[in-house]
Amino acid sequence: MPRKSPPNSGSADPKDWVCLAVAGAPKGVRGALRLTCYNESPSDIAGFNPLHAGPGGRLLSVSVIEHPKPNQVVVKIEGIEDRDAAAALNGTRFFVPRSRMPEPEDDEFYHHDLIGLSVVDQQDGPLGTVRAVLDFGAGELLEVVRANNRSTFMLPFTNEVVPTIDLAAGRVVVDPPEGL
Repeated sequence: MPRKSPPNSGSADPKDWVCLAVAGAPKGVRGALRLTCYNESPSDIAGFNPLHAGPGGRLLSVSVIEHPKPNQVVVKIEGIEDRDAAAALNGTRFFVPRSRMPEPEDDEFYHHDLIGLSVVDQQDGPLGTVRAVLDFGAGELLEVVRANNRSTFMLPFTNEVVPTIDLAAGRVVVDPPEGL
């Protein structure tokens, strides 16, 4: 995996970027920062250096100094020396160009590849569009915007409820739970 990328690499198309982490609150007074990570092994986040602060944004190099929670690390960012500088990054999303990511295994998907896909039932009836893939700790959920209005509903992102994902056709086939 490349360690360097040109300062202005990649396109501005969001599909060309993968969000690996989002910055949280600083930790301590020496510029350490909490990151909530979306990669499989959060302690490996530094292996993706440099990270972009936003798609195509400023390049930042991180080093992990702590791994306090399953999806969280505390990092030191090169050039960030105090709490105020770290606090200024709170909420910043860290990206890498899609081209630097490994191809997913069979039956694995990058969340951003699912966003925008049509959601249909097993009889091909339209239900809506995938708005987000969420995880509040009890398993992943698909947030779906209904086909007929702007309201949303959640579906468990399991093989039973979501038996088919067809990226080429741009659709997700679901077997919604009773009562949806």
